[in-house]
Amino acid sequence: MGGSTNAVIHLLALARRVGLPLVLDDWDRLGSGLPCLVNLQPSGEYLMEDFYYAGGLPVVLRELGEAGVLHRDALTVNGHSIWENVANAQCWNRDVIHSFAQPFKSQAGIAVLRGNLAPNGAVIKPSAAGPHLLRHRGRAVVFENVEDLHARVHDENLDINETCVMVLKNCGPRGYPGMAEVGNMPIPVKLLRKGVTDVVRVSDARMSGTAYGTVVLHVSPEAAAGGPLALVHNGDTITLDVPGRQIQLDVDDATLSQRRREWTPPPAPKRGWAKLYFDHVLQSHEGADLDFLVGCSGAPVPRDSH
Repeated sequence: MGGSTNAVIHLLALARRVGLPLVLDDWDRLGSGLPCLVNLQPSGEYLMEDFYYAGGLPVVLRELGEAGVLHRDALTVNGHSIWENVANAQCWNRDVIHSFAQPFKSQAGIAVLRGNLAPNGAVIKPSAAGPHLLRHRGRAVVFENVEDLHARVHDENLDINETCVMVLKNCGPRGYPGMAEVGNMPIPVKLLRKGVTDVVRVSDARMSGTAYGTVVLHVSPEAAAGGPLALVHNGDTITLDVPGRQIQLDVDDATLSQRRREWTPPPAPKRGWAKLYFDHVLQSHEGADLDFLVGCSGAPVPRDSH
C-alpha cells in the first residue's frame, strides 16, 4: 500500500516490548521487493473511501497470500487464520487495487538509508517520492528547529532553488521533544510559483502517512543527541541515493570534528514528565520508546489500591 513510515517506529517499539528481535533493517530486507498494489494517495490517485469500496485490505491480503508472501496460517483475533478471513475477498475496482502480477508500482516498501549523515539509519517511502529525486545531490538549506522553519520557509529572500536539500534539525524524540510529524516541510512559496512540487527534505522528525514527497525521516542519531545531523551547515552538499540505500553529508572528517567540538547540545528539561521522557527515550531506530519499557515483562494483576 505504500503505507505510513510511522509503522516502522510503532512496530519496532511494540516488538521490543514483547521481546521480539525486530530491527530497522528488517523493513528493507522483507519489504523492499514488494510491489505497490493500491492506487491510493499520496502514492497514487484515489482516496481511502475508494479503497474501501474497491474491497479494502482483505483484497490486498488475498493478493499477497496467493503470491506466497503472506503467512496464511497466522491466527487472528476471531479465532480463524488470516487466510480463512480473506480467501474469498472480491475486488470491485482494479484501477484502485491492482493484482500482484500487474501492480500499480513496482516498489511499495520502506527504504532504509545509511551513511555518515545517518549512521544508525533513516527511512524514506519511495512510492510517495518524486522518481527524479531518488538519486540527487544538492546544497543544504538548514533550519535549526521547527520555529526557524516556520519563520523563514516562505521568506522571499530565502536562498533556495529546486535542486536544494531542505534540512530540519532538533525534531526527533529528544529534540522536539516527542518526535512530532513535522518532517514533511512545506515547499517554499517562491518555488511553488515556479511549478516545483517536490524537493528533497531531510530531518529527524516523523511525518503523516498521508504526506507526499522525497522526504527522508527518522535520521538517527537525532540532532539533539549529537548525531551528524546537528553538524550540517547551510551550503553543505548532501547526496541521496535511494536505490543504493545511502545518504551522505559531503563534508570531510576534519571539518566535522571541528564542528562537533563547537557544537552545544540543546538544554534538557529540568523536571516532570518532560525530563523523564528526555532522559529515557530511545532513538528512532530503536522505536523511540522509553528504555525502561523494553522487555517482555508480562501484565501482572495489581494489588487492590484501597
